[in-house]
Amino acid sequence: MRIRIVDAFTDRPFAGNPAGVLLLDAFPGDGRLQDVALEVNHAETAFAHPLPAGGEADWALRWFTPVAEVAMCGHATLATAHVLHSTGAHAGPVRFATRSGVLVATPAEDGSITLDFPTAPLTRVEVPEGVAEALGTEPLTAFDTGPNIGDLLLELADEQTVRALRPDHKALCAHSARGIIATARAEHPGLGHDFVSRCFFPNVGIDEDPVTGSAHTALAPFWSERLGRAELTGLQASPRSGHVRTELRGERTLLNGRAITVIEGDLLA
Repeated sequence: MRIRIVDAFTDRPFAGNPAGVLLLDAFPGDGRLQDVALEVNHAETAFAHPLPAGGEADWALRWFTPVAEVAMCGHATLATAHVLHSTGAHAGPVRFATRSGVLVATPAEDGSITLDFPTAPLTRVEVPEGVAEALGTEPLTAFDTGPNIGDLLLELADEQTVRALRPDHKALCAHSARGIIATARAEHPGLGHDFVSRCFFPNVGIDEDPVTGSAHTALAPFWSERLGRAELTGLQASPRSGHVRTELRGERTLLNGRAITVIEGDLLA
Protein backbone atom coordinates (compact mmCIF):
# COMPACT_ATOMS: atom_id res chain seq x y z
CA MET A 1 0.00 0.00 0.00
CA ARG A 2 1.23 3.48 -0.87
CA ILE A 3 1.15 5.82 2.11
CA ARG A 4 1.55 9.58 2.24
CA ILE A 5 1.84 12.07 5.10
CA VAL A 6 0.15 15.35 4.24
CA ASP A 7 0.19 18.58 6.25
CA ALA A 8 -3.29 20.11 6.00
CA PHE A 9 -4.57 23.66 6.51
CA THR A 10 -1.14 25.05 5.71
CA ASP A 11 0.94 25.96 2.66
CA ARG A 12 4.29 25.03 4.21
CA PRO A 13 5.70 21.75 5.50
CA PHE A 14 5.85 20.91 9.20
CA ALA A 15 2.91 23.16 10.05
CA GLY A 16 -0.86 22.66 10.05
CA ASN A 17 -2.19 19.19 10.89
CA PRO A 18 -0.46 16.06 9.54
CA ALA A 19 -2.59 13.17 8.30
CA GLY A 20 -1.78 9.79 6.87
CA VAL A 21 -3.50 9.06 3.54
CA LEU A 22 -3.86 5.63 1.93
CA LEU A 23 -5.67 5.07 -1.37
CA LEU A 24 -6.85 1.45 -1.53
CA ASP A 25 -8.77 -0.86 -3.85
CA ALA A 26 -11.12 -1.79 -0.99
CA PHE A 27 -11.18 -1.50 2.80
CA PRO A 28 -9.52 -4.34 4.73
CA GLY A 29 -10.84 -5.32 8.15
CA ASP A 30 -11.28 -2.68 10.84
CA GLY A 31 -8.45 -4.16 12.88
CA ARG A 32 -6.04 -3.70 10.00
CA LEU A 33 -7.11 -0.07 9.53
CA GLN A 34 -6.68 0.61 13.24
CA ASP A 35 -3.23 -1.02 13.28
CA VAL A 36 -2.07 1.20 10.42
CA ALA A 37 -3.47 4.33 12.08
CA LEU A 38 -1.65 3.46 15.31
CA GLU A 39 1.59 2.94 13.38
CA VAL A 40 1.20 6.28 11.59
CA ASN A 41 0.38 7.84 14.99
CA HIS A 42 -0.96 11.15 13.71
CA ALA A 43 -4.25 12.67 14.80
CA GLU A 44 -5.99 10.93 11.89
CA THR A 45 -5.18 8.53 9.11
CA ALA A 46 -7.55 8.53 6.14
CA PHE A 47 -8.37 5.45 4.08
CA ALA A 48 -10.17 5.82 0.74
CA HIS A 49 -11.15 3.61 -2.17
CA PRO A 50 -12.96 4.39 -5.44
CA LEU A 51 -16.66 3.63 -5.82
CA PRO A 52 -18.49 2.47 -8.98
CA ALA A 53 -19.37 5.24 -11.42
CA GLY A 54 -22.90 6.63 -11.40
CA GLY A 55 -23.49 6.64 -7.65
CA GLU A 56 -23.92 9.53 -5.23
CA ALA A 57 -20.21 9.47 -4.30
CA ASP A 58 -16.88 8.92 -6.05
CA TRP A 59 -14.77 7.56 -3.16
CA ALA A 60 -15.48 5.89 0.15
CA LEU A 61 -13.60 7.53 3.03
CA ARG A 62 -12.93 6.56 6.65
CA TRP A 63 -10.82 8.20 9.35
CA PHE A 64 -9.00 6.63 12.29
CA THR A 65 -7.11 8.18 15.19
CA PRO A 66 -4.43 5.99 16.81
CA VAL A 67 -7.13 4.49 19.05
CA ALA A 68 -10.56 4.89 17.39
CA GLU A 69 -12.56 5.50 14.23
CA VAL A 70 -14.20 8.95 14.11
CA ALA A 71 -17.40 10.14 12.46
CA MET A 72 -15.96 13.30 10.89
CA CYS A 73 -12.52 14.73 10.16
CA GLY A 74 -11.81 17.89 8.20
CA HIS A 75 -8.03 17.94 7.93
CA ALA A 76 -7.73 14.30 6.79
CA THR A 77 -10.48 14.90 4.20
CA LEU A 78 -8.55 17.91 2.91
CA ALA A 79 -5.38 15.80 2.86
CA THR A 80 -7.12 13.01 0.91
CA ALA A 81 -8.54 15.43 -1.65
CA HIS A 82 -5.06 16.94 -2.04
CA VAL A 83 -3.56 13.49 -2.74
CA LEU A 84 -6.29 12.63 -5.25
CA HIS A 85 -5.79 15.86 -7.16
CA SER A 86 -1.99 16.06 -6.94
CA THR A 87 -1.53 12.46 -8.15
CA GLY A 88 -4.15 12.63 -10.88
CA ALA A 89 -6.27 9.93 -9.25
CA HIS A 90 -9.29 12.24 -9.44
CA ALA A 91 -9.99 15.47 -11.31
CA GLY A 92 -12.37 18.22 -10.24
CA PRO A 93 -14.74 18.08 -7.26
CA VAL A 94 -14.67 14.76 -5.40
CA ARG A 95 -17.62 13.34 -3.45
CA PHE A 96 -16.73 11.24 -0.43
CA ALA A 97 -19.13 8.69 1.12
CA THR A 98 -18.52 8.88 4.89
CA ARG A 99 -20.17 8.20 8.24
CA SER A 100 -21.28 11.86 8.13
CA GLY A 101 -22.95 11.59 4.74
CA VAL A 102 -21.58 12.70 1.37
CA LEU A 103 -18.86 15.34 1.77
CA VAL A 104 -17.62 17.27 -1.27
CA ALA A 105 -14.09 18.66 -1.76
CA THR A 106 -13.62 21.18 -4.57
CA PRO A 107 -10.17 22.32 -5.78
CA ALA A 108 -9.57 25.93 -6.81
CA GLU A 109 -7.13 27.38 -9.33
CA ASP A 110 -5.09 28.93 -6.51
CA GLY A 111 -4.34 25.47 -5.11
CA SER A 112 -6.70 25.64 -2.16
CA ILE A 113 -9.47 23.12 -1.53
CA THR A 114 -12.96 23.84 -0.20
CA LEU A 115 -14.77 21.23 1.87
CA ASP A 116 -18.59 21.19 2.11
CA PHE A 117 -19.51 19.87 5.58
CA PRO A 118 -22.70 19.79 7.67
CA THR A 119 -22.97 22.70 10.10
CA ALA A 120 -22.80 21.56 13.72
CA PRO A 121 -26.03 22.23 15.67
CA LEU A 122 -25.14 24.32 18.72
CA THR A 123 -27.12 23.98 21.95
CA ARG A 124 -26.23 26.22 24.87
CA VAL A 125 -25.60 24.29 28.08
CA GLU A 126 -24.43 25.04 31.58
CA VAL A 127 -20.68 24.90 32.06
CA PRO A 128 -20.20 21.41 33.53
CA GLU A 129 -18.86 21.14 37.04
CA GLY A 130 -15.13 20.51 37.00
CA VAL A 131 -14.46 21.92 33.51
CA ALA A 132 -12.93 25.15 34.78
CA GLU A 133 -10.54 23.23 37.02
CA ALA A 134 -9.57 20.82 34.21
CA LEU A 135 -9.08 23.62 31.70
CA GLY A 136 -7.39 26.03 34.08
CA THR A 137 -9.77 28.95 33.46
CA GLU A 138 -13.45 29.81 33.86
CA PRO A 139 -15.38 29.65 30.54
CA LEU A 140 -17.84 32.41 29.69
CA THR A 141 -20.31 30.14 27.86
CA ALA A 142 -20.62 26.47 26.85
CA PHE A 143 -22.31 24.76 23.90
CA ASP A 144 -22.96 21.16 22.89
CA THR A 145 -21.96 20.64 19.24
CA GLY A 146 -24.17 17.67 18.33
CA PRO A 147 -23.48 14.03 17.42
CA ASN A 148 -21.21 14.41 14.38
CA ILE A 149 -18.52 16.23 16.37
CA GLY A 150 -19.32 15.33 19.96
CA ASP A 151 -17.37 18.24 21.49
CA LEU A 152 -18.04 20.79 24.18
CA LEU A 153 -17.45 24.31 22.77
CA LEU A 154 -16.22 26.75 25.42
CA GLU A 155 -15.95 30.50 24.93
CA LEU A 156 -13.07 31.99 26.91
CA ALA A 157 -12.31 35.54 27.99
CA ASP A 158 -9.77 36.50 25.31
CA GLU A 159 -7.18 35.27 22.83
CA GLN A 160 -4.33 35.26 25.32
CA THR A 161 -6.30 32.99 27.65
CA VAL A 162 -6.77 30.49 24.82
CA ARG A 163 -3.09 30.61 23.88
CA ALA A 164 -1.96 30.12 27.50
CA LEU A 165 -4.07 27.01 28.23
CA ARG A 166 -2.29 24.08 29.86
CA PRO A 167 -5.22 21.76 30.62
CA ASP A 168 -5.40 18.56 32.59
CA HIS A 169 -6.15 16.27 29.63
CA LYS A 170 -7.17 13.31 31.75
CA ALA A 171 -9.68 15.43 33.66
CA LEU A 172 -11.18 16.74 30.39
CA CYS A 173 -12.21 13.21 29.36
CA ALA A 174 -15.34 13.29 31.51
CA HIS A 175 -16.94 16.27 29.81
CA SER A 176 -17.68 15.29 26.17
CA ALA A 177 -17.71 12.41 23.71
CA ARG A 178 -14.61 13.56 21.81
CA GLY A 179 -13.19 16.60 23.58
CA ILE A 180 -13.09 20.35 24.15
CA ILE A 181 -13.01 23.28 21.72
CA ALA A 182 -11.73 26.42 23.47
CA THR A 183 -12.22 29.68 21.56
CA ALA A 184 -12.13 33.47 21.85
CA ARG A 185 -12.43 36.54 19.64
CA ALA A 186 -9.21 37.62 17.92
CA GLU A 187 -7.34 40.29 19.83
CA HIS A 188 -6.05 41.90 16.61
CA PRO A 189 -8.33 41.05 13.64
CA GLY A 190 -6.01 42.99 11.33
CA LEU A 191 -3.51 40.15 11.62
CA GLY A 192 -5.70 38.00 9.37
CA HIS A 193 -7.94 35.97 11.69
CA ASP A 194 -11.30 36.71 13.30
CA PHE A 195 -11.16 34.18 16.13
CA VAL A 196 -8.76 31.73 17.73
CA SER A 197 -9.26 28.20 18.99
CA ARG A 198 -7.49 25.21 20.46
CA CYS A 199 -8.86 21.66 20.51
CA PHE A 200 -8.22 18.93 23.09
CA PHE A 201 -9.46 15.39 22.30
CA PRO A 202 -8.08 13.00 24.93
CA ASN A 203 -11.05 10.64 24.53
CA VAL A 204 -9.82 9.63 21.06
CA GLY A 205 -6.13 9.60 21.91
CA ILE A 206 -5.27 13.19 20.89
CA ASP A 207 -4.30 15.48 23.75
CA GLU A 208 -4.19 18.51 21.43
CA ASP A 209 -5.15 18.48 17.76
CA PRO A 210 -3.02 20.89 15.68
CA VAL A 211 -5.74 22.17 13.29
CA THR A 212 -9.27 20.76 13.38
CA GLY A 213 -11.52 21.22 10.35
CA SER A 214 -14.54 19.53 11.94
CA ALA A 215 -14.39 21.88 14.95
CA HIS A 216 -14.82 24.80 12.56
CA THR A 217 -18.26 23.53 11.57
CA ALA A 218 -19.20 24.61 15.12
CA LEU A 219 -16.91 27.63 15.33
CA ALA A 220 -18.30 29.07 12.08
CA PRO A 221 -21.93 29.41 13.27
CA PHE A 222 -20.79 30.46 16.75
CA TRP A 223 -18.66 33.37 15.52
CA SER A 224 -20.76 34.26 12.46
CA GLU A 225 -23.67 35.06 14.77
CA ARG A 226 -21.49 37.21 17.05
CA LEU A 227 -19.48 38.98 14.36
CA GLY A 228 -22.32 39.39 11.86
CA ARG A 229 -20.49 37.89 8.86
CA ALA A 230 -20.87 34.61 7.00
CA GLU A 231 -17.21 34.48 5.89
CA LEU A 232 -14.52 34.32 8.59
CA THR A 233 -10.98 33.08 9.16
CA GLY A 234 -10.07 31.06 12.22
CA LEU A 235 -6.58 30.58 13.62
CA GLN A 236 -6.02 27.37 15.54
CA ALA A 237 -3.32 28.46 17.97
CA SER A 238 -1.64 25.10 18.56
CA PRO A 239 2.17 24.86 18.44
CA ARG A 240 1.97 23.86 14.73
CA SER A 241 -0.81 26.37 14.00
CA GLY A 242 -2.98 26.77 10.91
CA HIS A 243 -5.73 28.86 9.33
CA VAL A 244 -9.20 27.69 8.31
CA ARG A 245 -11.37 29.97 6.19
CA THR A 246 -15.07 29.36 6.84
CA GLU A 247 -18.29 30.33 5.09
CA LEU A 248 -21.59 29.64 6.82
CA ARG A 249 -24.38 28.54 4.46
CA GLY A 250 -27.19 27.55 6.78
CA GLU A 251 -27.07 23.81 7.34
CA ARG A 252 -23.74 23.56 5.49
CA THR A 253 -20.36 25.09 6.29
CA LEU A 254 -17.58 25.56 3.76
CA LEU A 255 -14.02 25.06 5.02
CA ASN A 256 -11.16 26.27 2.84
CA GLY A 257 -7.45 25.57 3.17
CA ARG A 258 -4.31 24.24 1.54
CA ALA A 259 -2.25 21.10 1.98
CA ILE A 260 1.23 19.85 1.16
CA THR A 261 2.61 16.29 0.91
CA VAL A 262 5.75 15.89 3.04
CA ILE A 263 6.38 12.10 3.03
CA GLU A 264 5.57 9.38 0.51
CA GLY A 265 6.47 5.71 0.70
CA ASP A 266 5.32 2.09 0.81
CA LEU A 267 3.64 0.30 3.70
CA LEU A 268 5.48 -3.04 3.70
CA ALA A 269 3.77 -4.92 6.53
